[in-house]
Amino acid sequence: MVTALIILFWVLVGTVVYTYVAYPLLIAVIARLKRGKEQPQLPAELPHVTLFVTAFNEEQFVDEKIKNTHAIDYPSDKLHIMWVTDGSDDNTNNLLAKYTDVKVLFEPERRGKVHAMKRGLQFVDTEIVVFTDANTMLSAESVKEMVRLFENPAVGCVAGEKRISRDSRENAASSGEGVYWRYESWIKHNDAIAGSAIGAAGELFAMRRSLYQPISDNTLLDDFEISLRIALTGYKIGYSPRACAIERPSANIGEEMKRKVRIAAGSIQTMLRLGGLFNFFRHPMLSFQYVSHKVVRWIAVPLAMVLLIPVNIGLCVLNGFSISNIYTIMLILQALFYTFVFFGFALQNKKLSVSWIYIPYYFYLANKAMWIGFWRFCRDKQSVNWERAKRASE
Repeated sequence: MVTALIILFWVLVGTVVYTYVAYPLLIAVIARLKRGKEQPQLPAELPHVTLFVTAFNEEQFVDEKIKNTHAIDYPSDKLHIMWVTDGSDDNTNNLLAKYTDVKVLFEPERRGKVHAMKRGLQFVDTEIVVFTDANTMLSAESVKEMVRLFENPAVGCVAGEKRISRDSRENAASSGEGVYWRYESWIKHNDAIAGSAIGAAGELFAMRRSLYQPISDNTLLDDFEISLRIALTGYKIGYSPRACAIERPSANIGEEMKRKVRIAAGSIQTMLRLGGLFNFFRHPMLSFQYVSHKVVRWIAVPLAMVLLIPVNIGLCVLNGFSISNIYTIMLILQALFYTFVFFGFALQNKKLSVSWIYIPYYFYLANKAMWIGFWRFCRDKQSVNWERAKRASE
């Protein structure tokens, strides 16, 4: 009994440590060993590119987004701007009508983002398509940086870097989201150098138009599934930290949880659909990265977080509550962690300069979201229509 509990305890601890510490360090070492190869240069003749935006009732961002698009450093005669605004019943289409260089595709019925993407892509005839969101602002060099990576014929998709705009004082949502994306971007960059980035975020990613594979209209994470389907064909997903998508943080924890729960449900859906990503014989490096970076985080870590407390308490009861006992020390560390979780909960709407205090709370919420998302997916309760999380200062 004691031996079984000890083994279970260290397996649970090892799962959390491997996911958030050991794997990121391992992939960083592999990336460092592979780094140094000459990066592809921009082609002498830049290709035509379509900047593709799917939008639903985004009137508050239209002018800002178009101004940002016009500031992108790419020949205007080679950057084609397309918005698909199906179902929008606010002033989005009227505002877009002012811009003669923007092609707008509109249908009054709202059938979801995936359907809008499939419909819009029928009208795209450029070699490269860059997808971005209406409320996301791009760095001036973003398109050129992504085009540069496509000079490597092994690259079929390029993920941009998502950045959260920061203030000197932050609440739980802005602090946690900002730290998470800096950490995640570091892993993605190393993933891409070591083998392939594991998926792309819809705020900014590009693909070769010829590699697009239609996906089901009920897909929850279209960007993630589209990019991973390309990886399964043998192409790499590149990553460009200089192609930046800048977004405001979620307005509060409630809005951030709405986003994370949807992503959690979509993660389970993608895992069940793309079984080929578990084929270590056919895709050894891709499968290793996918399982280590994503699947363990989605499945094993939330389970470990639930089981660690009762298993740890059981070991302390069986071995005695002594400060010299490793299991007592581990229980104290867990108690300290959840104390910070409580402080994060109590202060979640306060803007603090010492915003690191919110990190444990955000970590806890990320794992809670996986449980909720899993339950919603099993009950088929997660709507396919994206309900955009309200952002700070909207």
